[in-house]
Amino acid sequence: MDGLLLLPQPREVSIDPSRRLVPAEVVSEEIDHSLPPEGYRLAAGADGVRIRGADRQGLRHATSTLAQLERLAGLGALPAGFGPAGMPLSGSASPPMVPACTITDWPEFRIRGMMLDVSRCRVPTLGTLERMIALLGEWKFNQLHLYMEHTFAYRGHEAVWEEADPYTAEDIADLEQLCRAAGLDLVPHQNTLGHMERWLAHEPYRSLAISPEGFYWLLGIFRQPMTLDPAKEGSFSLVASLLGQLLPNFTSPYVHLGMDEPFELSPDRAGEWTAWLERLLALDGVRDRSAMVWGDYLDSHPALLDTMLAGVTVCEWGYEAGHAWPQVLARLAEREIASVVSPGTSSWISFAGRVDNALRNVREAAIAGREAGSVGMLMTDWGDMGHHQALATIFPGVAAAAACSWNPGAAGRCDPGAISELLSLHLFQEALSGEPAGGAGAGAAGGGVGKDAEVSGANSRAGAYAGALTTLGQAAAMVAPRPPNMSALALNLLLPQLPVGTGLTTNLSVDDLGRVEEACDDAVSGVVRAGAVRAPDGAVIREEIEITRAWLALSVHDAVARLEGDGSIGSVQGNRRRDLDREAGELTDHYREVWLRRNRPGGLDESVAWIDHLRSCYRDGAAEPSWFGPRG
Repeated sequence: MDGLLLLPQPREVSIDPSRRLVPAEVVSEEIDHSLPPEGYRLAAGADGVRIRGADRQGLRHATSTLAQLERLAGLGALPAGFGPAGMPLSGSASPPMVPACTITDWPEFRIRGMMLDVSRCRVPTLGTLERMIALLGEWKFNQLHLYMEHTFAYRGHEAVWEEADPYTAEDIADLEQLCRAAGLDLVPHQNTLGHMERWLAHEPYRSLAISPEGFYWLLGIFRQPMTLDPAKEGSFSLVASLLGQLLPNFTSPYVHLGMDEPFELSPDRAGEWTAWLERLLALDGVRDRSAMVWGDYLDSHPALLDTMLAGVTVCEWGYEAGHAWPQVLARLAEREIASVVSPGTSSWISFAGRVDNALRNVREAAIAGREAGSVGMLMTDWGDMGHHQALATIFPGVAAAAACSWNPGAAGRCDPGAISELLSLHLFQEALSGEPAGGAGAGAAGGGVGKDAEVSGANSRAGAYAGALTTLGQAAAMVAPRPPNMSALALNLLLPQLPVGTGLTTNLSVDDLGRVEEACDDAVSGVVRAGAVRAPDGAVIREEIEITRAWLALSVHDAVARLEGDGSIGSVQGNRRRDLDREAGELTDHYREVWLRRNRPGGLDESVAWIDHLRSCYRDGAAEPSWFGPRG
């Protein structure tokens, strides 16, 4: 090792030539206004550690870096020459030590946020969010968004949220306190135009939809109504009431109003989008905050950019590697519209994530955002089609966002191998292996690879847990079909009516599927051999790794059986379908257990209904052509 493996990577690091380990005790702490906002300077010497911060946040960031330095020393993960490996971790009987060094650091982006979708079945427990908040604070994020559609306990609207286990005002108060302690701003985030299907499924709200009877969506799929009709006064009254209840619970200077994907709003009505936004901005509780909106509708209707109101920040989302960041950000910059780049974890519709895509997506967003003058990055994690992926699958993408939003200059280091090493140290607190691991599928050492994956990670020295997450997350890149915004390994289970080997899964092969299963089995075997790790939620993540492997195994077995026929479920022999049904049943039982480790019960039955439908297809030997989830 020739550097300090910190997350995020600091801008300026000077390691003392003496290669001494010095006491981790902080002997001075002061404000230094000459540093950039949120910046800090940490000097560790023989007499202890001296910290300067541009502000309170800067001091907090310095303390986070100091904790990581202690961890590196305790795990023996320092550059060569720093004394014996495995010095005491903080909290041990011996005093903690850190490498003698000076670090000067500050963030590139003013906003460094994480958005968690808490509206697609999965509502995390407060304990889960407490763990996430602690990690986000250590990794120097400064915003947390909980994306809401119907998961706040709005008074008078119980029929909409009664089965969802929503957050209450008391929950938000607790989360605000946790966020403040970690240096995070908890931003209210309520969709207000599109994605209102949870409301429009009920009376009397359904009449407020643009298309109350539903509409035909992509690929001819019929969907229930999703978008409020801005021309109906009742629509605005509803949204104004919701924001009036929600916003007083938050102290954030920001509010995110959503407004993405209003599918039913026809092009000839595009001007109503900005008119709706103007009305929202005038509401009490909104007008005294900085408003954020998603940028996809503006991308589709660029003429609206000339009518955008001053002060609104556009969160420009794009979730595929190669997204046209420079072009879309340039349009905003030309009109002096503030932008926040919004890449994604690529976890949704995948079971295991798409690590290669996520990391490249984050790197490209950070670099383009810096060049375009974006004010921040909002990393997103969605739960489309049942939110089946375990929380652990998002950590590679979150770590990359932490690294790149703080210091885009370090984006070149955010490959799967490097991110796995950082997760080993700063999530799992695993010691790194002494020598680079080799060979495809070396999951115990972080080597999950695809035939032509962007970066194999085979030279990573990551521990077993981080290596397994990377391997499982690269399974989507081990097969030929790479449909956008999803993994080919999820489609056959979630939409079983789609034939395997054609359409979005063209060129899927039995040989590739075999390599997927072998690599995933090796990865999980490495975790079993490794045993427990120091991470507070290590035992839960081990279960999440195991359930992720179970999802992929069922997908492989299903796809192989169908490829041996004509691609349909009906072409699979009865005994094979019975075996698949039994395997899916075992997965269901395990899935329910793992879900409840992190999440409230509300939404679990709806998520499981996707598996139940698959099992009915196995039993019947046929799939419903119009299936798109239990809610349609």
